[in-house]
Amino acid sequence: MSAPISRRFLIQTSLSAAITGISSTAYSANETVGASGSAVGGADAALKSYPNKPIKLIIPLAAGSAVDSAARIVLQKVSMNLGVGIAIDNQPGAAGLIGADHVAKATPDGYTLGGFNDSIMTVLPNLQSKMPWDILRDFDPVSLVATVEWGLVVPYESSIKTVADLIAKAKRSATPLSFSSGGNGSPQHISMELFASQAKIKMLHVPYKGATQAAVGVAGLEVDAAFIGLATVTALAKAGKLRIIAVTTPTRLPQFADIPTVSESGLSGFEFNSWFALMAPSGTPKNAIKVLDLEINKALKDKSVIDQLVAQGLTPRGIDAVELGGMLKTQLARYQVLIKQAGITSD
Repeated sequence: MSAPISRRFLIQTSLSAAITGISSTAYSANETVGASGSAVGGADAALKSYPNKPIKLIIPLAAGSAVDSAARIVLQKVSMNLGVGIAIDNQPGAAGLIGADHVAKATPDGYTLGGFNDSIMTVLPNLQSKMPWDILRDFDPVSLVATVEWGLVVPYESSIKTVADLIAKAKRSATPLSFSSGGNGSPQHISMELFASQAKIKMLHVPYKGATQAAVGVAGLEVDAAFIGLATVTALAKAGKLRIIAVTTPTRLPQFADIPTVSESGLSGFEFNSWFALMAPSGTPKNAIKVLDLEINKALKDKSVIDQLVAQGLTPRGIDAVELGGMLKTQLARYQVLIKQAGITSD
């Protein structure tokens, strides 16, 4: 059982994330979104020399994760505007450690980028005693593209229909109910630890190799519940494979209007979400970062992009490199306290 977390601390931690992962369209890993052929758009004349060849985006998470879904929606538009292809290379495993390492060690020329969630950036460094990279030293922030809104899910056939049902069942059960996650220290793990601590229940953690697999574990009746990004579970919910019983936003989401919040369902004050940020190897030319930031923000103003993100439970952001850098430092420090207090380990 995790160490108790005060409600005030829980709210502060959740809000730090709030300032701030199956898509309805099927994609395969290592797919290129967009294609060459149009003139560079969006950047001023002095910056038009970049890019002049395809860009690779390494996502250290599985295809179908919330970050993957968001990246494909936004970067399709960015690719069209820039006139170059953007190849998405999914490299899941080790909670994102390996894929992020490939980004850190890539040539810092603006043609290899990383699509990270905040777990990779601010949780892993606080869990691993030995890290092959330093998030502040070895990466340059580009943009916080979107925040991922979350849902509490159970198997469709489950007798658990509400947050109150889950809490009551957990309290009367002789053995802890189980929950899936994308790995130790993943956002799915962190969010359920917060929930269990506030609800004063015991839950058994079952780590999977990514959020997509964790969602499939719920749908396959392998676990009792999970907190997972809505972008990852929307298609499964629509297919009748699992049930979203609550969302973790402060108020109901218009696109999921019939689903209550966790807070209104009996766990007052509970909120949680995560980020999707674009990062580059340290030393990447500032003009490249400026072009990418301009084009991401341009894409995030496109109605089609906005509609697709919102439908998947994602909130467009477009926060620039400077502000993202400050957010990273703040959340690194806060998660250091949270992880220690909640007793979360990498084992």
